[in-house]
Amino acid sequence: MTDNSRPARPVVLGQNQYGKAENRVVRITREGDTHHIKDLNVSVALSGDMEEVHYSGSNANVLPTDTTKNTVYAFAKEHGIESAEQFGIHLARHFVTSQEPIRTARVRIEEYAWERIGARDDGSGPTGAGEAQHSFVRKGQETRVTQITFDGDTWEVVSGLKDLVVLNSTNSEFWGFVKDKYTTLPEAYDRILATQVAARWRFNWSGDERRTPDWEKSYDQVRKHLLQAFAETYSLSLQQTLYQMGARIIDNRSEIDEVRFSLPNKHHFLVDLKPFGLENDNEVYYAADRPYGLIEATVLRDGCEPRIPVDLTNL
Repeated sequence: MTDNSRPARPVVLGQNQYGKAENRVVRITREGDTHHIKDLNVSVALSGDMEEVHYSGSNANVLPTDTTKNTVYAFAKEHGIESAEQFGIHLARHFVTSQEPIRTARVRIEEYAWERIGARDDGSGPTGAGEAQHSFVRKGQETRVTQITFDGDTWEVVSGLKDLVVLNSTNSEFWGFVKDKYTTLPEAYDRILATQVAARWRFNWSGDERRTPDWEKSYDQVRKHLLQAFAETYSLSLQQTLYQMGARIIDNRSEIDEVRFSLPNKHHFLVDLKPFGLENDNEVYYAADRPYGLIEATVLRDGCEPRIPVDLTNL
């Protein structure tokens, strides 16, 4: 029998946030005839004293999402875009310090890279230089990402990249693995190793302006160490390569304490050419789309705790 004399448990509001997502902003900086381009996709999420707007519909504490959009564009003019990280820091600080009800701001940014279009081989053209100073072609290698979170006291900056496709055509093996009655995969002593890198790295920056990293240099160096480790590791497993990539970053970049990777194994299988009377001496492969192995792990500086989410799609 149900006891109707006891009041029902109240329904309460849990974690919540709001903001304007995917604000595309392109900033051109002109230095005479030489132009520079920054192309960002900025998403802002705000949280704080927002219970009443959910319970009663009162907007007294709500900064309109349209205002967050306008702020992104205004800051692109007022502050410029030195780097995705610095731009996100400016925005996060502004929202938390200018609006009392807002306790935490999270700014996620994707950056799309451009490179200059080379001039004609003879150096001719309107600029007469080796590069066109105002003409660009969109790079297709990877997308740079960053997330800045600020709660008024504590900063967290997590940067990274996605869709960086890399391949070693040799120096990779895979053998000695567990076998059961369902195992059909042959052992490989010379295989293609390929993956599409998604990586995030967490800075140990605490907000001290005197210790602010050079964000642009840091990204370039992390990417360099990641690629060098991939190329230089004689791989017995993708897990081993992942660890070497993370360890190379931690060992060489003191501003970073944690690296998280998600590496799909882009399988390449030898094609059986025997029906055509041909031998296939590790020359012709079928590039499989799916299913694929997915290798994920975090590499940490000794003594540090992991804070990057396991699922990188949530970051």
